Amino acid sequence: MIIIINFKNYVHGKKALDLAKKIKEYLPQAIVAVSSADARGISYYTKLQVFAQHIDFAEGKKSTGFVTAETLKETGAGGSLLNHSEHRLNEEIIKKTIKKAKEKNLKIILCVKNLSEARKYKNFNPWAIAFEDPKLISTGKSITKYKGEDLKKFVSMLKGIKIIPLCGAGINSKEDVTEAGKLGCKGVLISSAIANSKNPDKILGEISKIK
Repeated sequence: MIIIINFKNYVHGKKALDLAKKIKEYLPQAIVAVSSADARGISYYTKLQVFAQHIDFAEGKKSTGFVTAETLKETGAGGSLLNHSEHRLNEEIIKKTIKKAKEKNLKIILCVKNLSEARKYKNFNPWAIAFEDPKLISTGKSITKYKGEDLKKFVSMLKGIKIIPLCGAGINSKEDVTEAGKLGCKGVLISSAIANSKNPDKILGEISKIK
């Protein structure tokens, strides 16, 4: 099971690095999605798989303020989230960004909010697609409990192709992660249950025991 932990903007700098080190202790194979500003340090000091939380599409070097594929590659990151519900993009930008990321050997986890988006965007062939219902994000109400049937359809949609099916939104326990696997997902995105927790050791310890 692939575990992706999105730090969002809950922690930065030293706090982000400290959390990454804690994650490394429990889940050395996890992917952490962090601010591009923190990516290099976390990649260097923890050797975790680091993804950015967002990547921009921009042509040419005159692209002030954009985090491009070239820039991200230099941080040591292996890829990026894209089209998260808190940073939505239009279809054309998604298509161009995935293409550019592939040219730089960066993996894209493309977030979708429903089955319709999953069906449309699978043709862009990202490394993974994460089904996340925006209404459940940060609620503690797991998508595995409230959108189980949709998750089954989502997994079936990707069957037979190389895109990895992931899910997220409200994932906050070992049971949620286990249920995601039973529904056919190959991994989960977790955020507030770890990155905004006063005691992340608890859930990290529980997840680490999943076989």
